[in-house]
Amino acid sequence: MAIEFYNVKKRKKVSIDESKIEKVEYNRKLKDGSTQVRYAFKAVDDDGTNLTKFCSKADYDKLG
Repeated sequence: MAIEFYNVKKRKKVSIDESKIEKVEYNRKLKDGSTQVRYAFKAVDDDGTNLTKFCSKADYDKLG
């Protein structure tokens, strides 16, 4: 299964195979002291463009 990213340089959507995708968690501290976690997929397109797609926790956990 492939995941669709938007390539800004090409100005179109590209499909990247799951085997080339890295799962990333972004943690940040909020003003009230709590921590926010955002989940994302990262990949590199064939032209060298770094691609990032934010996703839900369910989608993040579903990817093997």
